[in-house]
Amino acid sequence: MARLQFALSRSLLLMACCLIGAGCAHDTYQERANLIKNHADAFYDSLKANRVESAVRANEQIETMASEMGDTVRKRAGQQGATAVEREFALMTTANEAAATNWLALGQYFTIKRQYPQARATYRRVIDTYTNATDRPYREQALRALRDLDMLSPPATTTTNP
Repeated sequence: MARLQFALSRSLLLMACCLIGAGCAHDTYQERANLIKNHADAFYDSLKANRVESAVRANEQIETMASEMGDTVRKRAGQQGATAVEREFALMTTANEAAATNWLALGQYFTIKRQYPQARATYRRVIDTYTNATDRPYREQALRALRDLDMLSPPATTTTNP
């Protein structure tokens, strides 16, 4: 009888360990996707609370993630199976797009707050930072926003005396 209880206990313990082990096995891809989402949520929450510095920091974290993922894609392109690299590339693209979109939103925030120099600097940052061919829509949107800002508040011109 004691042997049966021991065998049953051992079986239950083994099943519990398997279940715990399965629960511990995690999808790092999904974790990082969630982290991007959390940073994006923090960005917008910070803007809603007028905490611009916190919003900028949250977006910089997304950019850092995208950069690190880009490094990983370049390093692993020839080493791993295509699926792992494709997932990493897709996640990198998502992070990059989220960051660019957030910078454009920050420019809009500054425009609404009539902080035109900050808006211009933010749009300039998009134009200067997002230079890949796939980033073209973000650059074009930033250029349009700069032209719109010129209608609202012409840029300050400096005059030089010859």
